[in-house]
Amino acid sequence: MHSPPPLAIDIAKAIRDRGGRALVVGGWVRDQMLGRDAKDLDLEVFGLEAGALKSTLAAFGKVNTVGESFTVYKLGDLDVSLPRRESKTGRGHKGFLVEGDPGLSFRDAARRRDFTINAMSFDPLTAEVIDPWNGTADLQSRTLRAVDHSTFAEDSLRVLRALQFTARFELTVEDGTKNLCHSLPLDDLPAERIWGEVEKLLLRAHRPSLGLALAMELGVVERLWPELLALRGCEQEFEWHPEGDVWVHTLMVADEARTRIDDLDHPRAVVMMLGALCHDMGKPATTKFEDGRIRSKGHEEAGVAPASRFLDRLNIQTIGGYDVRHTVLGIVAHHLKPSMFFKSASPVGDGAFRRLAQKVDPDLLARFAKADCHGRLGAFDCAAMDWFLERARALGVEHQPPAPLLLGRHVLERGVAPGPVVGTLLKAVYEQQLDGAVTTLDDAVAALKRLLNPEVGGHS
Repeated sequence: MHSPPPLAIDIAKAIRDRGGRALVVGGWVRDQMLGRDAKDLDLEVFGLEAGALKSTLAAFGKVNTVGESFTVYKLGDLDVSLPRRESKTGRGHKGFLVEGDPGLSFRDAARRRDFTINAMSFDPLTAEVIDPWNGTADLQSRTLRAVDHSTFAEDSLRVLRALQFTARFELTVEDGTKNLCHSLPLDDLPAERIWGEVEKLLLRAHRPSLGLALAMELGVVERLWPELLALRGCEQEFEWHPEGDVWVHTLMVADEARTRIDDLDHPRAVVMMLGALCHDMGKPATTKFEDGRIRSKGHEEAGVAPASRFLDRLNIQTIGGYDVRHTVLGIVAHHLKPSMFFKSASPVGDGAFRRLAQKVDPDLLARFAKADCHGRLGAFDCAAMDWFLERARALGVEHQPPAPLLLGRHVLERGVAPGPVVGTLLKAVYEQQLDGAVTTLDDAVAALKRLLNPEVGGHS
């Protein structure tokens, strides 16, 4: 196990000199044992009252105090706190009375943790691992086990944490913990807390399908996401989907999408993963048995409404200024387009690519379509997506449609009065630009003249 940062060690020494003991707690210890990068580091201080702790920390820099009855001291990126007692006073994640108690035993302090693998502590001065709930053994056996059933049940978010930990660390949930998760109500969780755990499941796990499958098994999908529940049991044509129903396919696409996001920024990575969950939500409403085949005609467009409801449940809008919602819905509505363009009996014109770029990012669409193509059993030719992206790049629309050549000022310069007619003229010229008939500003101005003086044509 690697040593914590020097600041944490220096603080631990200062606390020791005042009669206390500082331990590294939580995910840092778990991640170190797994040989993973450990980012967030928290210290829990035993044997030192709050006032003495704050004065000790003040020697190391500015201390920000967070909380009232229970205090967390922030020193840069480091969180330092006392062991705490919690008692449930109401529903939801805020319904707790929390009090710091530096006299708690290590075992009682760790009792409030969710899982045994998160209930281990590490002494940065002696390198001792303190493990009162046998988290080390569970980590070695890849078992996810609740520390204490009574305290676990006080925060229903822990059910969703079970999903993302299972996926991220490829764990098996112990039967008692599984039964506990299945029994807990989830109707007190706000959308932002649910999304916080789902986001970790989708982006931090190499195989998100593990957590998603567990969500179905534990009844989480049934209780929170009816749009996903509808995918289970929705049959697909065996020739194209030998893997099974739409739910099975969705899990496979999620894993495939996860392999294609490491070079994307955070908002676009989120788009890919949510696109995986949402892309076939139109199939339950459109799937029919026709002429001896299972068909889902129009499922792209039919999927927009249920996908919108699902995104509403997670309160997904923009992230970092990027319209995640719009792009996810664009993927849902157009995820078959790369293959359709490629297989079209008549060549697809440049205008179709430019217009599609108005509705969805073609690069993300091609990435997703490849994940969709590979997210099934069997060998399929997925070359259409590479062809599609090459065409989009050649036209310069791989991320967005072309910028309009004609602007409002150009229209006003022709003597047109401000008003709705300006927008109408701009749109008409832009449509010609999308078709390729207008390629320069001179072309655009000439097209405007023709619209204003149709009898004269382009010679005025």
